[in-house]
Amino acid sequence: MVNWANLSGYFKLKNYMPSGLYSRSLMIIIIPIVLIQIVAGYIFLERHWNTVTKRLSHAVISDISLLVDLRMGDTQADDEELIRLADESFEMSIAFLPGETLPEPVPRPFLDLLDDSLSDEIENRVGRPFWLDTVSVGNYVDVRLQLPGEVMRALVLKSKVYATNSHIFIIWMTGTSLFLLVVSIIFLRNQIRPIENLAEAAESFGRGRDIQDFKPSGAAEVRQAASAFLDMRNRIKAQIEQRTTMLAGVSHDLRTPLTRLKLQLAMLPRSPEILGLEEDIIEMEDMLEDYLSFAKGFQGERSLEINIRNLLEEIRESAKLRKPNTDIFLACPPTLPFKVKRRAFKRCITNLVNNACNHANEVHIIVKMEDESLNIIISDNGPGIPEDSMDQVFRPFFRLDQARNAETGGTGLGLSVARDVARGHGGDIYLSKGAQGGLEATVSVPA
Repeated sequence: MVNWANLSGYFKLKNYMPSGLYSRSLMIIIIPIVLIQIVAGYIFLERHWNTVTKRLSHAVISDISLLVDLRMGDTQADDEELIRLADESFEMSIAFLPGETLPEPVPRPFLDLLDDSLSDEIENRVGRPFWLDTVSVGNYVDVRLQLPGEVMRALVLKSKVYATNSHIFIIWMTGTSLFLLVVSIIFLRNQIRPIENLAEAAESFGRGRDIQDFKPSGAAEVRQAASAFLDMRNRIKAQIEQRTTMLAGVSHDLRTPLTRLKLQLAMLPRSPEILGLEEDIIEMEDMLEDYLSFAKGFQGERSLEINIRNLLEEIRESAKLRKPNTDIFLACPPTLPFKVKRRAFKRCITNLVNNACNHANEVHIIVKMEDESLNIIISDNGPGIPEDSMDQVFRPFFRLDQARNAETGGTGLGLSVARDVARGHGGDIYLSKGAQGGLEATVSVPA
């Protein structure tokens, strides 16, 4: 039976996991190293350090127990004799404090392994009230025992009651782990870099940029994927070049008879019929340009850094010639350098501006830089587009009913070409209802 609670917990944990391959790989390396350190440290403390400390504590407390027996025996050795014996034979300093009692207990340290070991030994070997301080007296352990009428105080070197070389093990373990971790990070970074280069090359190719410096590298699987990507790129480029060559021939063949027709009509007397035929030829040329632009795409053009303000000024002037009765307002910084395919990008913005001018008498072009992305907003006061048709208008040859008249014309490819160009630059076009009541088109292109 499926445990839905466990599955729910797994998906919640997945939300906090890193998404990058480099971060996940580091976790795969770091987590086992940390676990190994924890296990090794626990085993060392529990087995080695604990055992050694208990044995050392047992030996020291045995010496103290002997001194207590000599003090409380029938012979009752005097102070000087016991002090000399403790100093010469047991390497500890003792003192007898007549009439005193044990002080208040002191707080135990966080790691009280030594305190526990000494306390157990005193209780088992001496069996008298005691007071213990392993922290306050520097490199010494202060042990006090309550004897009849006095307190016996012993200062013992810490090196005699617990293993002082434990830090060497910890330093070696930590240092070795850090060294191996650094080596692993460097090695892993070198393995991840070819994957990142492949992703950057694929993104650049998707935006129509040159990737001549890219070469397969890294592990065998990564080199295989990179070689497959290069083969795919070459096939796509060959297909585009063949299609471009074919369309160039088609364009030449179609433009030649249209040019002859225009020349023949120019030689005839002016009449309404002749003017109508000339308008039809111009419309046919525009339609041919739209078809060729849609089919040919823009892959053959290189990206160049241009001033967006100058480009938009050209587009606005061209639109004014086509629609002199339409007011076109431009809000853009005087200097805005940006890297795009100029001819294709101009076609994209021109299509959107012309579309707005065909259906409105006031058009606004606003340029903003947000999050390293170029945003060009084109809004108008026209009738707009129904919300349920905003996705459909990008389909090739799709035209709204209100646009199918002789005044607006069009082939139904303007928005398709515009979105194709925007996506070819790594961005997109978003449609919404504008503040003026008409359509608002936002062209967003990353830097």
